[in-house]
Amino acid sequence: MSNKLGFLGCGKIAKAVINGCMSANLINNNDILASTHTEKSAFDRKNELNINVITDNKSVVEFADIIFIAVKPNQVEEVLKEIQHNLTNEKLIISFAAGVSIKKIELYSNLCPVIRVMPNTPVLVKEGICATAKGTYATDSHEKIVHKILSEIGKVISVEENQIDVVTAISGSGPAFFYQIFEDMAQAGVELGLDYDKSLMLAVQTALGSAKMVFNRTKSVNELISSVATKGGCTEVGINTMHNLKSDELFYEIIKNTTQKASQLG
Repeated sequence: MSNKLGFLGCGKIAKAVINGCMSANLINNNDILASTHTEKSAFDRKNELNINVITDNKSVVEFADIIFIAVKPNQVEEVLKEIQHNLTNEKLIISFAAGVSIKKIELYSNLCPVIRVMPNTPVLVKEGICATAKGTYATDSHEKIVHKILSEIGKVISVEENQIDVVTAISGSGPAFFYQIFEDMAQAGVELGLDYDKSLMLAVQTALGSAKMVFNRTKSVNELISSVATKGGCTEVGINTMHNLKSDELFYEIIKNTTQKASQLG
């Protein structure tokens, strides 16, 4: 990839993208420049990532063809105002800032193409999923570049921006929901006589294998359920218990309430 990458902010998600790009040989470390708030954090990130890290946002923008906004959402407007006069419409802006709309970014972008991204924390182990939404001036070609970069840290899908809040609820917040399920299953195992570590390993590995079965499926998810929950068997009892306790309504409420909260953040 011939583009130079600039990162405004160098937290966990930015580091995952940088490591993903370099480990895949998509880019040379000399073609990446990041900024952080303090000299100490710049020094630490430089040693950790083997890239150049500074404290000057404007210099990052002047250097880079593709600019990642990776600061906290409440810092985005301040950073955009700072770099506004260094932006040209030949640069591509990618925003990881949760709750910050494309429209708000475009107020300061000088007609730059903008793509908003909703990542999740499993990108840290290259098993994440990112959803991208194009701004007014972004093209399919811009989105293709972004997908190429993000595919090094997991799966990537395209959505409309008005769907980002639902994405936030399902995949952005979703890891915590699965962690809670793992904990509940492990504790149930403990209550029924199995030790915690074994119960947790059983739950987690089963989830990992089941996820792969779904990704590689030649059947519908309901058919996969039926293939395990044979009539009159123990799994059918468990599935019936889920139905009786209305697990579908539970997860609808979880996703709905989380989506509503995500929309309020914006």
